[in-house]
Amino acid sequence: MQARFQQIKSVILDKISEGEMVPGDRVPSENQLAEQYQVSRMTARRALTELVTEGILARSQGLGTFVCDHRPMSSMLEIQSIQDEIKQRGHKYANVQLSKKVVLATEQQSVWLDVAPNSEIFHTQIVHLENGLPVQLEDRLVNPLWAPDYLKQNFDKTTANQYLNAVAPLTEADHIVEAIAPNDFLIKTLNIAATQPCLKISRRTYSTKGIVSYALLYHPGNRYRLGSHLEFNRIN
Repeated sequence: MQARFQQIKSVILDKISEGEMVPGDRVPSENQLAEQYQVSRMTARRALTELVTEGILARSQGLGTFVCDHRPMSSMLEIQSIQDEIKQRGHKYANVQLSKKVVLATEQQSVWLDVAPNSEIFHTQIVHLENGLPVQLEDRLVNPLWAPDYLKQNFDKTTANQYLNAVAPLTEADHIVEAIAPNDFLIKTLNIAATQPCLKISRRTYSTKGIVSYALLYHPGNRYRLGSHLEFNRIN
């Protein structure tokens, strides 16, 4: 049988995992937990303290204890391989390759890659997993002129971003970030609820040769976020 403080921890963790408590929510105080579960204040304090130490909760002096936002965060100011991001967090990376083929460019795709309509381009769809959970669907178009061996790559050993940056080093990129409602394909592929919003990043990358790729990156909103740190030079 679990110790009483462990039971309180389990209840709080279950509420977070089931979405009853979300990042930013204040959890009950020590006194409230002690009264609710008929335990000593010391027992309630131990449950909260361990969750704070584990990074699940955060204390704010004078305000209380709150649920942390524990979703992985990617920088908005640099382009990094999703595999590297996940491994830097000390987590396990894996992927599922859904599609890897040559297609004929549509009118819109030809504009994205600056190629002629109906010309051959490469198309891949890869789901990236962090600790077994999908965190990104990468839907990528590649210009064969600058990466002719793209489809021959073993994406179990390297990511598209790593390979492309090796054969056509990145010089610039533009991207658009937006929130979208998932369609049936995204719901199934990312293993999310129909009500769960997604983060969509549209990214076009360039080398000195020209436009290398255009990628649509979809993230489950409850498992991923974007952020960055900016520094400004102060002028006295």
